[in-house]
Amino acid sequence: MALRFIGIDPNTGGNNCPSVWIDNSDGSIVIQGWEVTDPAELAEVSARSPILAHEKIVRLPRRMVPFLLEACGDELTDDIR
Repeated sequence: MALRFIGIDPNTGGNNCPSVWIDNSDGSIVIQGWEVTDPAELAEVSARSPILAHEKIVRLPRRMVPFLLEACGDELTDDIR
């Protein structure tokens, strides 16, 4: 697995998370963000899609949408558009 860095939250000053990466081997998007621990938010997500023991819910700020769009527009992920 070789991860390619797409971008980090511009409000972090280059330190800490969140960040977006692309896995060059399969084109999947790897996201580092703030773990959601609020019981109400977790319940809302779980009501639609159960959160398994090996899964985490993370939050990215809206200002990171351009990084996600860049990741989705990459030639490695053309099949998901």
